[in-house]
Amino acid sequence: MKKKILAIICFSIIITSCSEDKDIILNPVAITLNFNHSWNGTEITNADFGQLKFTNENDQILSIERLRYVVSEVSLTHESGEVTILDDYNLVDLTNNEGMSFRTSEGILPGEYSAVTFRFGLKRADNTDGAYPDLNTANFNVPAPLGGGYHFMQFDGKYINTASVEAAFNYHVISAIDPTNVNDAVDTSFTLNLGAVTIGSNTNITIQMDVSEWFKNPNTWDLNEYDTNLMGNYDVQLLMNQNGSSVFDLVSITQ
Repeated sequence: MKKKILAIICFSIIITSCSEDKDIILNPVAITLNFNHSWNGTEITNADFGQLKFTNENDQILSIERLRYVVSEVSLTHESGEVTILDDYNLVDLTNNEGMSFRTSEGILPGEYSAVTFRFGLKRADNTDGAYPDLNTANFNVPAPLGGGYHFMQFDGKYINTASVEAAFNYHVISAIDPTNVNDAVDTSFTLNLGAVTIGSNTNITIQMDVSEWFKNPNTWDLNEYDTNLMGNYDVQLLMNQNGSSVFDLVSITQ
């Protein structure tokens, strides 16, 4: 009799456990992306701006006066193969220490994801005049003669030129525009794969931009040759796109 009662109790526990498993509901959660900045591994903040304290790969001394860029299209690939693309964008403005962190407006189910990516800039289909009023307010739009839409990055500073004189540079990244046909632009935005991630209830992903990489990999940048009026230079925009491939790194993922 005791054995029968024990068997019934064990069976009841199994049924209850299965029932509880079916009742588990996973609610979508937001994730937070944080952006840090460095120069050859040394952290930089806006307190470092306005000082001729950085040396690029071409041994040119320079300062940073403004640095801001847009990121968009956070995408997560579940281990099942399903891809979720979050319709978010954010202007990271190191100059004013704004937008350094942003929380996605859309939720995603907790779980194991084989890849998380984000886009530097805006893909061509989304990069149209007036699509982002806040970017217009921030003067981040591109003039119509240069293709319209929006900048991907505004990176301004000063450097010591070959005449030992302080000169300005404007490293502005936009779509590469053929001057003879502004409607035929090359999409120079690009996506960065940060690798696998576990998404929990409070996931923070910290990403670092090594600003020095814009000047060195794979193209060593000579500011004496390419300092200003770069937005309308089709070939230079392609060089910028190539150098951007090594700029970002994953720092940490915390829960």
